[in-house]
Amino acid sequence: MSSRADSLADRIEEGAQALASFVEGLTDEEWKTVAPNDQRSVGVLVHHVASAYQVEVDLTRGLASGNPIVGVTWEMIDQMNAKHAQDQSSPDQKETIEMLRQYSKMAADAVRKITDEELDSAAKVSLYADAPLTAQYFIEDHALRHSYHHLANIKAALNQ
Repeated sequence: MSSRADSLADRIEEGAQALASFVEGLTDEEWKTVAPNDQRSVGVLVHHVASAYQVEVDLTRGLASGNPIVGVTWEMIDQMNAKHAQDQSSPDQKETIEMLRQYSKMAADAVRKITDEELDSAAKVSLYADAPLTAQYFIEDHALRHSYHHLANIKAALNQ
């Protein structure tokens, strides 16, 4: 087992737990508050974070195997996020928080299986102008950072 992968996985779980703990006590009104800089409600943002773990892990596994991420653009991500917001416009708070916990654990468990050699594996990533990025960087910039990024947006939206 890689101590680096284990540390990354722990930080994924910590971020998801911080987000879950913060939104657990929100009122229905707060859950439905739209984040002005994002145009999605708190509930939709939390559901978005939870549902993105699988894609983030799948892309990471490919990168860890030395495969480039090809054809994925920020425009595609924006379109995917817009469709998600439309399809999940009123997520149930308790179900969404449980989903966040389950999917973040799944992501952390997958990351724990990555070796140091795989973490250091670099390949081109279309999201970053085909820069050759390591799997570790991709984990840190996506699965790990995602919950912290949206938690900050949610706190700002709720003025907390």
